Amino acid sequence: MEQNSTVTEFILLGLTKSPEIQLLVFVLIFSFYLIVLPGNLLIIATIRSDPTLTAPLYFFLGNLAFLDASYAFIVAPKMLVDFLYEKKTISYQGCITQLFFLHFLGAGEMFLLVVMAVDRYIAICQPLRYATFMNRQVCYMLLLALWVGGFAHSIVQVALIVRLPFCGSNQLDNFFCDVPQIIKLACTDTFVVELLMVSNSGLLTLLCFLGLLTSYAVILFRVRGSSSEGKSKALSTCTTHVIIVFLMFGPAIFIYTRPFRTFPADKVIALFHTVIFPLLNPVIYTLRNQEVKASMRKLVNRQVPCGAE
Repeated sequence: MEQNSTVTEFILLGLTKSPEIQLLVFVLIFSFYLIVLPGNLLIIATIRSDPTLTAPLYFFLGNLAFLDASYAFIVAPKMLVDFLYEKKTISYQGCITQLFFLHFLGAGEMFLLVVMAVDRYIAICQPLRYATFMNRQVCYMLLLALWVGGFAHSIVQVALIVRLPFCGSNQLDNFFCDVPQIIKLACTDTFVVELLMVSNSGLLTLLCFLGLLTSYAVILFRVRGSSSEGKSKALSTCTTHVIIVFLMFGPAIFIYTRPFRTFPADKVIALFHTVIFPLLNPVIYTLRNQEVKASMRKLVNRQVPCGAE
């Protein structure tokens, strides 16, 4: 890193220069985290403590909540602290580390959503073979595969970035470190690197998005002749998953599938993509799942008397 860069730190220009807007965003994001983050942790505790929630769906939902809770600590804490200071800086090593975990966990969640789509397809379209295909060993293998996939995706991003020389401006036009803004500061021709980045992030994201939408369309097509109860359950499941897919992939496609040019909406979309939506994903799943909601109420009711005593 030291040989390829004379820049030792980056100055983050932040979300906005207005102190009033910064204060408003700080209060909103901090309040949101105080409310939603404990909810994600409660989902994880509920799934781990309830012996009836052992189906692969709940296994993957617990991992989604864990991934999103972890993802929430990559950008938001530093952003909230930076709101309190006029000059916002991050070291070169810290910037690369933030970028690595951002894409590591982000790609891991993307692959997890693909796995959850496969799980729902087998459960709805091949119910008699579901127990054979989605046993515990297969679930752990799929989980390992998505972690390895996320690591491979992220390490490619980092490997391309650390080879770039940074010898000019160190002002990063964002509130966190990400590929599009970092590449702009490199004092060399980055056309080839941008193409590689778009193919590694943008094309992969777009293909997964289209594949997910296709899989849920196939599920709905397959159950069109089922009973009204089965059709209603499949529709409810697919609706929930499609909402999450759009929340996860919509901003990512906007950010990574185009040349790295600046648009007025970039920072707002990045805010929702890195701070807001990750914590909402497991909550949306849970609010539409009666079994998890019932288990959460039981867990809370067991703990409240203990606390009162």
